[in-house]
Amino acid sequence: MDISLSGFLQSLANPAMLTTVVLTLGVIFVNGWTDAPNAIATTVTTRGMAAKPAIIMSAVFNFLGVLIMTQINASVAETISNMVDFGGDAHASMIALAAALFSIVVYSVGASIFGIPTSESHSLIAGLTGAAIAIQGSFKGINWNEWIKVLYGMVLSLVLGFALGWIICKCVILICQSMDRRKTNRFFSGAQIAGAAAMSFMHGAQDGQKFIGVLLLGMAFVNGQSSAASMVIPVWLMMLCSITMGVGTSVGGEKIIKSVGMDMVKLEPFQGFSSDLAGAISILISTLYGIPISTTHAKTSSIMGVGAVKRLSSINLNVVKDMVLTWIFTFPGCGLIAYLMAKLFLLVF
Repeated sequence: MDISLSGFLQSLANPAMLTTVVLTLGVIFVNGWTDAPNAIATTVTTRGMAAKPAIIMSAVFNFLGVLIMTQINASVAETISNMVDFGGDAHASMIALAAALFSIVVYSVGASIFGIPTSESHSLIAGLTGAAIAIQGSFKGINWNEWIKVLYGMVLSLVLGFALGWIICKCVILICQSMDRRKTNRFFSGAQIAGAAAMSFMHGAQDGQKFIGVLLLGMAFVNGQSSAASMVIPVWLMMLCSITMGVGTSVGGEKIIKSVGMDMVKLEPFQGFSSDLAGAISILISTLYGIPISTTHAKTSSIMGVGAVKRLSSINLNVVKDMVLTWIFTFPGCGLIAYLMAKLFLLVF
């Protein structure tokens, strides 16, 4: 089913649809603000780029990632839109979807205030899941064949990111061990800018598609459909999401840059390049297979893999512990908020 821009604008006359769109764009903005800085964290902290130009570069490549990858491969958007079942009542489904998005904003902003990297990916999945369970009254609101990809993503982002970070860094050391250190530092100072651009592009490609999937659900519900299976992603929707994420990224998040790139492990330019390349590759593989992953997970695990090449003690485990606790609490915390919000919204509206 094709959705025109004029048809979309007309659908905003529906209060539930308007609320859903505003909240979705708000979450995309927050994602650009809080998650996207992870992509440039190592480049900034190794002094490959200053923070402001790095943030501008990241905003541009986030925009391109959403726009280009969605046209090439939109499987992540399809996974998100199909992993939950809100039932056959389109009006109630729209209300529950709005509740899910409200819970994501509340949870994400709260975590970002303290400068702790939060996973909007996990918040989104938890919010949709909690709302679907609330409206269905049971776990039949979950399509397990699609939801299982979330578990795959948790494993892939951690294991693949760490392994690739370790392997790439090892290879770089072996290749450059007999070269002049000053020359290699200059080379990798430039190369990690390209690595940060690749990370930013893949962040947009992965996370942008997740929110496109949410908007597809909203448009399906407002047109009386129970799922977005027959929906075709229009270019104007890609543009809307990519611009919103780019603007959010331009706001920046220097607390998060410091937490991810500096506090976790002290990096040299070649290590920053290795972690960026490893993170970008792990996100690319997951995106091509339609597996929603946390870009924060992918980046931080690749940094840990790079740090482990030197010695495990070089990793600041207190920062790692704080991140892991945040991720662990996201599913039950955001899921419960979404469940309660959905019940409340359905009761009131």
